[in-house]
Amino acid sequence: MERKPDPMKKRVLGRGLSALLPGAAEREPDFLRIPVSEIRGSGQQPRRSFSPEELRDLVESIREKGVLQPVIVRPTAAGYELVAGERRLRAAQAAGVGTIPAIVKKYSDRESLEAALVENVQRADLNAIELAEAYHRLAAEFSLSHEEIARRVGKDRVTVANTVRLLKLPAAVKQAVVDGRLSAGHARALLSAPAGRLLAIFEAALRKGLSVREVERLCQEGERKATPRKQHRHDPHLKDLEDRLSRRGGTRVRIRGTPKKGRFEVSYFSEEEFERLCDLLFGGK
Repeated sequence: MERKPDPMKKRVLGRGLSALLPGAAEREPDFLRIPVSEIRGSGQQPRRSFSPEELRDLVESIREKGVLQPVIVRPTAAGYELVAGERRLRAAQAAGVGTIPAIVKKYSDRESLEAALVENVQRADLNAIELAEAYHRLAAEFSLSHEEIARRVGKDRVTVANTVRLLKLPAAVKQAVVDGRLSAGHARALLSAPAGRLLAIFEAALRKGLSVREVERLCQEGERKATPRKQHRHDPHLKDLEDRLSRRGGTRVRIRGTPKKGRFEVSYFSEEEFERLCDLLFGGK
């Protein structure tokens, strides 16, 4: 049944949002003022953690100045479903405002997730695990390649692939990233830890406040203990090069030999990672 226009919804001009809407027309979209009670949350929302302090500050700002930037919604039989702007909607509800500016888009499920992801990425609102989960959903549920996802969110393919790899970490490590107790850099470093040493290195990183470089060193030492070798060189220049190559490739790289003769060993742990490294080595060609 077609919804009748509500005279309470005043049509005004939105500004500065076209960059957040993939495929949007050059003309800035109009938006409506929609009763907050008509908007429900969405399972497509990639952001799950909200700082109480940030939310409290936004509530006070909304009480004083109102909601300055529209949320994005899509129409449903029961009203509207939120696409992007979860924090603004929650703050508006807490502030007790009656209506909120909203851009209405007839998005599919995939387009809804993409729009929410793009807005949160551009605002740097998502933690690394939320990003990884959103990228994984786009790949798993909508059959998008990492290259296609990267193009939609304005990142490079290697960054997307490295972020998705964080989902391989144990639950305790991922939760620490979500809580802000562990940085994404520390989490990426832990990916190279031997399975039997990973949690011990993680706990040491939290307890001692280790730097990313210190975590990397512990992971490498753990690997050497797990796989002892009769001979091991201690060339600091080659060791530094190994570290730089590992960070650049997002995986473990080892140099066996000397600058005159030897070999590079690049580790990968899945077919997808194999393809990612091939793309990296051949420049995507």
